[in-house]
Amino acid sequence: MKRALIGTFLFVALSTAFAGKEEREYVKNDLTPAIKDAETKWQSACGCALTITVDASVKVVDDMKTVTHLCGYISEGVGGYCNDAGSKKALCQMKTLTVAKADAAKFTFKAGKGVATVYDNHSPSFEMIAQELDK
Repeated sequence: MKRALIGTFLFVALSTAFAGKEEREYVKNDLTPAIKDAETKWQSACGCALTITVDASVKVVDDMKTVTHLCGYISEGVGGYCNDAGSKKALCQMKTLTVAKADAAKFTFKAGKGVATVYDNHSPSFEMIAQELDK
């Protein structure tokens, strides 16, 4: 029940944050489902919850598409990586992942919070995220 409420809140927050019709439709039809899929696959593979949020700096559809690709990388990579106790422990350190727009695509992690920045059509790969978490 909590998970459904968080997902609903995220959708409402994202939908109201983007003013244009094209942006709202992209959030509804592509971005929100990609986020939910990445969170679900993380939970399934690692046994811990991850909450992904999109920063207000991501405003246009092109940037949203890059965030969608990042979520796809997570969805595709987490199952093959989170398959032993050490990997699960490493990845489960991250409780939240915020995705923002910046001047470079990178990933940083501190105190349970990950920040992935997207730039143009570039985003961190799942491998970059896993490598930083599994130090």
